[in-house]
Amino acid sequence: MRVDKFLWCIRVFKTRSLASAQCREGKVFVDEKAVKPAQELRGGEIIRVRKGAICFEWQVKEIPRSRMAASLVANFARDITPEGEKRKLEEIRAAQRDLLRPTGRPTKRDRRDWEKWFT
Repeated sequence: MRVDKFLWCIRVFKTRSLASAQCREGKVFVDEKAVKPAQELRGGEIIRVRKGAICFEWQVKEIPRSRMAASLVANFARDITPEGEKRKLEEIRAAQRDLLRPTGRPTKRDRRDWEKWFT
């Protein structure tokens, strides 16, 4: 099965064209080598995908026939992302939550800034 199709099947990317684009940009690696979207996969290979500042890793267990429910992904790919990368992802999410959290009622100054921004 093609790499881009596999990543779409195990729900790493929302669309297959997005998976293909990431492969073409050099953000998808199979066994430490950058791959093109049409690269064929076999069982046991390790796929590394760079999404922003985080590198996710999966080990191919089996090749699926088509896209599947999220609950069945564990039958076909094992997540082997290092703990350091998972912690980094949580820190990024926490920082984004803190930025979006309002600190109270907006002031006149805030309202004026918003009007400048949106007009």
